[in-house]
Amino acid sequence: MWEPQSRYPDANMVSLDKSFDRYRVLGGIDRLATGCRWSEGPVWFGCGRYLLWSDIPNDRMMKWEEETGAVSVFRKSSNNANGNTRDRQGRLVTCEHGTRRVTRTEPDGSITILADSYNGKRLNSPNDVVVARDGAVWFTDPPFGILGYYEGEKAEPELPQCVYRLDPNGTLSVMADDIPGPNGLAFSPDESLLYIVASRASPREILVYDVIDGHRIANGRPFINAGPGGTPDGFRVDIEGNLWCGWGMGTPELDGVRVFNPSGTPIGHIHLPERCANVAFGGRHRNRLFMAASRSLYALYVNTQGVAGG
Repeated sequence: MWEPQSRYPDANMVSLDKSFDRYRVLGGIDRLATGCRWSEGPVWFGCGRYLLWSDIPNDRMMKWEEETGAVSVFRKSSNNANGNTRDRQGRLVTCEHGTRRVTRTEPDGSITILADSYNGKRLNSPNDVVVARDGAVWFTDPPFGILGYYEGEKAEPELPQCVYRLDPNGTLSVMADDIPGPNGLAFSPDESLLYIVASRASPREILVYDVIDGHRIANGRPFINAGPGGTPDGFRVDIEGNLWCGWGMGTPELDGVRVFNPSGTPIGHIHLPERCANVAFGGRHRNRLFMAASRSLYALYVNTQGVAGG
C-alpha cells in the first residue's frame, strides 16, 4: 500500500550526484489517480488546467483536473491510445495501437488522421510522439501493440520498426529503420539532438542523433546504457537539457524516474512503488512532473521546467 511521505523533502527523491540537489524542492510525491491497467502518455493542457493520459489495455484515455482533483474518462474507446503530445497550436496528437495510426484531435473534437501507412503498407503500432518547432510530427513505430490482444489487435507487421517524420506538408519520411524497438523520443532544448529509446537492445539504451536542418538525423550513437534491469521507456527533457526518464521493471529499487544530465550521467532517481512508463511536465510554470506509472498517476514539483512543447 502506497502512502505519501509525511516529512519534507520527500525521501523518495534521491540524489545520485550532488548536482541533482538543486532540483529538489520541499514537497512530496502525490498520487493523483489509480485503478488503471497500464498508464502511459501523459500530456498537460495548461489552457484548461488538466492532464490527459492513456490507459492502454482498458482502451481509454483519462483526465485529471488540477483545480478539483477530479478524475474522469476523457475518451473511450481510445483505440488503445499510447503516447500523446500537443502540437504547436495546442491540439492533442495521439499514437493509437488499435487503429495503427497517429491522429490529431481538433478543437471541435473531431479526429484527423495524420499517418496510418507508409508506401501503401500499414504502420505497426505508433508508440510515442513529439512535435518540433516547425510543426513536424516525429513518432516511433515498433510492433508492440500488434503482438497480442492486450494493447491492440494482433497482426503481422507490414513494415520495419521505424522512426518517422511527418512534414507539415503531409510527407511521411523514414528517419531510422535500424533501432531495435524504437520507443520514447524527445528533442534537446534547442532541437539539435534527438534522443530515442532502443527498448529491445540488450542492455537497453537511449541513443542520440544529430538533427540536420530539422529534416533528418545522423551520427546515431549510444547515449545512455541502462545496465542490468534498466528499462527506459518514455521521457521528457527540461530546459537545462536533463532527461527525466520513466524507469523500472522487476526490481523495486529501480522503479520510478531516472534523471540524466546532458552528458548522460545519472544524477537522480525518484522512487515510485510501480514501474513508470512515461512522464510530462505541467502546471502553471511547467515545474510539476507528472508520472504515468503502471496502475497510477503521480506528480512531484521540481526546481526546473520542462521544455515548452515537450
